[in-house]
Amino acid sequence: MRKWALSSALLLLFLLTTLPDPAKKLQVNAEESGDDLANPPKVEEKLGAVPHGLSTDSEVAQREAESISRKTLRSSAEKFEFQAEVSRLMDIIINSLYSNKDIFLRELISNASDALDKIRFLSLTDKEVLGEGDTAKLEIQIKLDKEKKILSIRDRGIGMTKEDLIKNLGTIAKSGTSAFVEKMQTGGDLNLIGQFGVGFYSVYLVADYVEVISKHNDDKQYVWESKADGAFAISEDTWNEPLGRGTEIRLHLRDEAKEYLEEDKLKDLVKRYSEFINFPIYLWATKEVDVEVPADEEESTEDEESTPETTEDEETEDSEEKKPKTKTIKETTSEWELLNDVKAIWLRNPKEVTEEEYTKFYHSLAKDFGDDKPMAWSHFTAEGDVEFKALLFVPPKAPHDLYESYYNSDKSNLKLYVRRVFISDEFDELLPKYLSFLKGLVDSDTLPLNVSREMLQQHSSLKTIKKKLIRKALDMIRKIAEEDPDEYSNKDKSDEEKSAMAEKKGQYVKFWNEFGKSIKLGIIEDATNRNRLAKLLRFESTKSDGKLASLDEYISRMKPGQKDIFYITGTSKEQLENSPFLERLTKKNYEVIFFTDPVDEYLMQYLMDYEDKKFQNVSKEGLKLGKDSKLKDLKESFKELTDWWKKALESENVDSVKISNRLHETPCVVVTSKYGWSSNMEKIMQAQTLSDASKQAYMRGKRVLEINPRHPIIKELRDKVAQDSDSENLKQTARLVYQTALMESGFNLPDPKGFASSIYKSVQKSLDLSPDATVEEEDEAEEQPEAEEKESAKDEPEPSSSQYDKDEL
Repeated sequence: MRKWALSSALLLLFLLTTLPDPAKKLQVNAEESGDDLANPPKVEEKLGAVPHGLSTDSEVAQREAESISRKTLRSSAEKFEFQAEVSRLMDIIINSLYSNKDIFLRELISNASDALDKIRFLSLTDKEVLGEGDTAKLEIQIKLDKEKKILSIRDRGIGMTKEDLIKNLGTIAKSGTSAFVEKMQTGGDLNLIGQFGVGFYSVYLVADYVEVISKHNDDKQYVWESKADGAFAISEDTWNEPLGRGTEIRLHLRDEAKEYLEEDKLKDLVKRYSEFINFPIYLWATKEVDVEVPADEEESTEDEESTPETTEDEETEDSEEKKPKTKTIKETTSEWELLNDVKAIWLRNPKEVTEEEYTKFYHSLAKDFGDDKPMAWSHFTAEGDVEFKALLFVPPKAPHDLYESYYNSDKSNLKLYVRRVFISDEFDELLPKYLSFLKGLVDSDTLPLNVSREMLQQHSSLKTIKKKLIRKALDMIRKIAEEDPDEYSNKDKSDEEKSAMAEKKGQYVKFWNEFGKSIKLGIIEDATNRNRLAKLLRFESTKSDGKLASLDEYISRMKPGQKDIFYITGTSKEQLENSPFLERLTKKNYEVIFFTDPVDEYLMQYLMDYEDKKFQNVSKEGLKLGKDSKLKDLKESFKELTDWWKKALESENVDSVKISNRLHETPCVVVTSKYGWSSNMEKIMQAQTLSDASKQAYMRGKRVLEINPRHPIIKELRDKVAQDSDSENLKQTARLVYQTALMESGFNLPDPKGFASSIYKSVQKSLDLSPDATVEEEDEAEEQPEAEEKESAKDEPEPSSSQYDKDEL
């Protein structure tokens, strides 16, 4: 027994010594990889002939295969958690039932183009940033591996540092992330993802594992990887081919996304979405070609035997021209195929560009790939001291955040090119803020290339460019109205002409609903073009029958002898239609404009006149409706009442009491001074977050009580004052009538409690209740301690299911 145990132990020891040492193997591998780092593998010569390809040697390919096959985050990588907003966004995308998954390629190519733009701009002042050889070639390359189901998109752009990878792809959610998530949760379209700056995450529509390999000139090469499970990892890249500079994104496609491994599918997507990208896009494409190869000896012998006899002359010719026999076979080769060879659209003659091409270019430029076409576009060339080409578009819809940070945002939707080189899209000097909703580009041959962005902003040519762009932009918007058959300017056109314009029907109303506020802001900000912008203004009025009207249309309907354009401001059309300020104007058939947008109050402080007609707010002093021959007599007749009423309202800060020329059925209204705030403006200012009530008193304006001398209440008050002007009840009634008029005129009551008390007293009097009647005292019930209430609640039996009615269940 003991011998058997000893022999077993010896056998076990022998086996252990023959087994490989895993620690030793790991050490050897580490040494070998260290040698690889010191002497990085080089591209094989036979592959070097392929122009700037994504080629690697066999060892690199093997290491890539090992890392890819796992589809797990590398254990040596530094792990991070996605920020909450990004995780929410990725959950939406991964679980999306969105059918058009094609957008991922569009977004990746767009991002690659942006990265190339950035490095090209930096190279204007420092050519060394581009590097040498293939690294200096600014292009986008797409390559696919059908066996491993990998789609790669590579650019030679600016690249990302480790910090950039963390910041841009995971931990710091840009403002657009939150906005996009909110949009999606309220039924938004996933197709708009690029407009929110988070287009990269669309890769998870088709991939379940993504690697981002990036090299920036100021940092080492890093790999970012994620399985979209709430975490990502970053590690220094020591196994992939050195990029030189730029970014390569590898998508490990899902089984249901195999269609994106087909070359024809990728070619179609690039043609559809990225045709107008300003950098060459190459696809590593395979094709069959005819190749001549030497023919086999047996075949050539058979050919000779089957050849008929020839003459001596023919034999002489054959001997002179005798060549080796060859045959043609099909051979599969791979090469880089250029997918976008379209000339920059803005460099072409506008007459040669089709509507479809303009629409495609707009979608590419604005990253708006919906079905809607832009409302209008203007493609022109400016010549003279400053030469430039420009293409402007009016988007079909307003951006989600157009007015949220209007004065704080420096972002511009206009791209600036200098001699076809993209410079920046942050030049807000090219267009004023009120036209920032326009999208497009400017390509100048006059501006200098090799200067800093700050110096370029101060260049004198920019002012000339801006002036011409504004004029062309306003002409483009005016043209939308001119081509709309519903517009007043087209009322005299024949039915045939209107039918030809049917496609443009309702276009200006659509424009106004989306961007009307921008036109109003332009009137406020741009004094030079104020009159041109005023022609674009639209509004509803007492005579517009629910449609939008222009100032020209209003003037055409003015009564003979009418010198002013009447308007009123408020919170809604329904409120204004019932305003007492309109009574006499409506009765006399005057048209009054309704302004219901808060910005309208600011607008009318700047728009003082139009076509020599002054604007008059009908809720302010100074309203003139022709001469009233009886006015002088009425003033004398009611002088005692107006003087008494003013004295009775001393505590109410009323400047004066006057006879009104604007009332018909209402006893009285409260108006403000001509240059003070209206009641609507007071409310707007009081609602401001940082408003200061003490400083607002200067602009509040004097309040004037205007009375209707034909109303029975006013007549009775005049008679009562003549009988007993010291009556307290009469003074209380006068104050109550004033407070009612104050509220009806749109003002806030300074003492709502006092007003309510006066109303209750009037009700009490109408019910013949005694003035001394008091509220009945309530019987005081003993309060039960909270603890006892809980005990009693526990003791109560729970209702059984039989106690419920079927309908309740």
